Formats: sequence, structure tokens, C-alpha cells
Amino acid sequence: MSSQVAATRPDPHADDVIARHAGFARDLTSVAIRALRQIPREPEAIIPALIIPVFFFVVNVGSLSGVAEAAGITDFKAFQLPVAIIFAVTGVSRASALVTDINDGYFDRLLLTPMSRPALLLGLMVADFTLVIALSIPVLILGAIVGVSFATGIVGMLVFLLLAGMWGLAFTGFPYAIALKTGNPAAVNSSFLLFFPFAFLTTAFLPQEALTGWLSTVATYNPVTYVLAALRSLITGGWELTPLLQGTAAILAVAAVSHTLAFMALRGRVSRG
Repeated sequence: MSSQVAATRPDPHADDVIARHAGFARDLTSVAIRALRQIPREPEAIIPALIIPVFFFVVNVGSLSGVAEAAGITDFKAFQLPVAIIFAVTGVSRASALVTDINDGYFDRLLLTPMSRPALLLGLMVADFTLVIALSIPVLILGAIVGVSFATGIVGMLVFLLLAGMWGLAFTGFPYAIALKTGNPAAVNSSFLLFFPFAFLTTAFLPQEALTGWLSTVATYNPVTYVLAALRSLITGGWELTPLLQGTAAILAVAAVSHTLAFMALRGRVSRG
């Protein structure tokens, strides 16, 4: 009798809904789409990224063209366009949105799901890459308006955008590492300060051969020097393999450091969750 009762007793877990892993690609896409949808709602995070490079480009071209000609730069507008692009794409990330997700508990709720942990960060980086390419295009149009032309043509322009996007993506690891480690919005907002040594202790205003002393030494070891050289070669030098390879290597070196820090911070955040 007891066995018959046990056999007819309903299973209390029969109607439980268990989340099923959707796969890495689906997780990556979901995070990226959510991040991209949030961007138009935060114009205050995007508008400065366009205003600052345009401002520096106009001011530098207007005030330093004479000095540049004395240093042997014949087309200072073409020389400065890569600098404007670097300013446009560096430090642009969804790290501030990630901090918001951490502080309001949304990130912890995601950790309760079977979603791929790397996709939580890589999806944001996919959105970042899309955003930095979008930010580069208006600056590129400005360059065309003032007369900058590419010696490598349309293909070179596309490679230019790709390198700019790669550099922007390489740098995003730093703000993400800070966001995941601290969960502090002020710390994330100040992460752009990391870029200033990269930006100014380099060939931003003068070519390498015009630099002297300690500034020349620092610029030699500064990865931005080689990124700028690669971008400039596409505008004025044609298809020169050496600067393109050196610029790509510099981007990959920065990415290796920053993304390692970011994924270490992600692992620490996940283990705490």
C-alpha cells in the first residue's frame, strides 16, 4: 500500500524551471546588444569623446603649423589627424555601465545564471569596438573636409579605422580592470588619466627625429609612437610594411597587458560573487 502511495505522489520538482546554457555566441551577442542599446541613453559619455579630439585637432593645426613646418612636417593636418583619432577612441568603454550593474546587483544576478563568464566582459568589448569605429568616422570626415587625403586610398582608410578600433579596444582593458576590482565610478572615470603619458610623451606634435633628450627616449618605448606611425603611414607614406607591423605589435602588447588585468579582475569578482 505504501509503495502505491509513493508511486502516485507527485514529484515536487517536476515543474521546476531550470535555466539552460544558451552557448557562448548567444551570451556574447546578448551582452553586446544590451550594451549597444544603452549607448544612446548616455550622450554625456559619447559627446566629449567627439568634442575633445576635434578641439585638439583644430587648436593644434591652427597654432602649431608654423612650428611643424620648421621641423620639416609639410602637411601638419595629415600629421595631426591620427592624434585626433587616438584621442577619440582611447578610454571609450562601457566600464562605467559595468560599475552601475555591479552596484545595483544586476551583475551578481547574471552570475546566478549559466551565462558564460568571459562573455560578460567580451560582449562589452564588442560594443566598445563598434563604438570606437563609429567615433572615428566623424573625425575622419573632418580630416577629409580640411583636405587630408589617403595615399593608400579607400582600402587604406578602412585599415586606418581598423587600427584605430584595435587600439581603442586594447586600452579598454584598463578601465574594465578598475571597474571590476573597485566597483567605484570615480575610479573608473579617472582611468583616462592613464592615457596622458601615452598621449603626450610621444610623437603627437613632432616627429621622432625632432625629439631630444629624455623625451626622445620615452617616445621610443611608448607604444603610441608606433600606433601613430602606422596610422600616418597610411595617409602619407603608402603601403609601408614596417610601421604597420610595428603599430600592430604595439597594439597587441598593450592589449595583452590590459586584457590580462581585466580578466584577472573578472575572475576575482566572480569568485567573490
